[in-house]
Amino acid sequence: MATRTLDSPPSILPLYARAAAPMIPGASLLPFVPGRGKEIPEIELVLSGAQADPEQVAAYAKVCGFALRDHLPPTYPHVLAFPLHMAVMADGSFPFGAVGLVHVENQIVQRRRIAIGETLTIRVQPTALQPHSKGRTFSLLTKVSADGEEVWESTSTMLRRGPSDTEAPAKNGTSELHQLFHPAGGEVDAVAGASAEWKLGGDLGRRYAAVSGDRNPIHMHSLSAKALGFRRAIAHGMWTKARCLAALESRLPDAFQVDVRFRKPILLPGRVEFASNAVDDEIAFAVRDAKRDTPHLDGRIEPSEAKPNDGRK
Repeated sequence: MATRTLDSPPSILPLYARAAAPMIPGASLLPFVPGRGKEIPEIELVLSGAQADPEQVAAYAKVCGFALRDHLPPTYPHVLAFPLHMAVMADGSFPFGAVGLVHVENQIVQRRRIAIGETLTIRVQPTALQPHSKGRTFSLLTKVSADGEEVWESTSTMLRRGPSDTEAPAKNGTSELHQLFHPAGGEVDAVAGASAEWKLGGDLGRRYAAVSGDRNPIHMHSLSAKALGFRRAIAHGMWTKARCLAALESRLPDAFQVDVRFRKPILLPGRVEFASNAVDDEIAFAVRDAKRDTPHLDGRIEPSEAKPNDGRK
């Protein structure tokens, strides 16, 4: 595996230009444009000396519903790692561009709280392509450490829609994450009855993009979303996950694992219902369409072993 060490976070806008370039006929022949490779490259990007800006954290917390605290929201390291995610997918050896990819599953393991101002090292690497009933998937593995101690990690599974090279296993009840939420193939029994309703404005995608850097056109405007196969702009999956964790913030332990499966996209504008229920030390939660009961997200939180230093000032 080739490891590249970065001196600073990559600039997002040039990376988006490269990520969108494969949509132009013939552009993938250029050496710096994704689309030349057939498989996910074996690369790792490493960024040392990363720090969260308190003002940017506050803006993110406001959009996602977190309270202002002296530690990072549990989803914020994803924002710090996002430029590295884009750099991996904008590599010329990547088999396709990032524009139009759909985030289908995400796991976060927070080993302890991360104080605002801590100096972090971020490592990102992709996994090999896997068949999927709607195309192919791969994952971006992210590990965040402070003073040599791993404090946070995530696995983001992305779907490239289209024909699959091989016959994919059925996703209804057979994937590990689906079995986690639906052990008998049915709905999440532990989650019943909405505890909150969220009205989502048509500008939510643009507001979240401004605080996260994720400007995938499927989130930005209906016109750009339609060009990529969606009826309207859709909410970011990581906004939905962050909003759920913000709603559960007072119940989160210092160290925990949270798995989510993004199901039907949330069309913007829209109204959704949030529900959760705790069983022993675990919390099940879900987001559904307020009118049609369409499933948008299923999630589960379970405590993990805490580190001695919880990262708080």
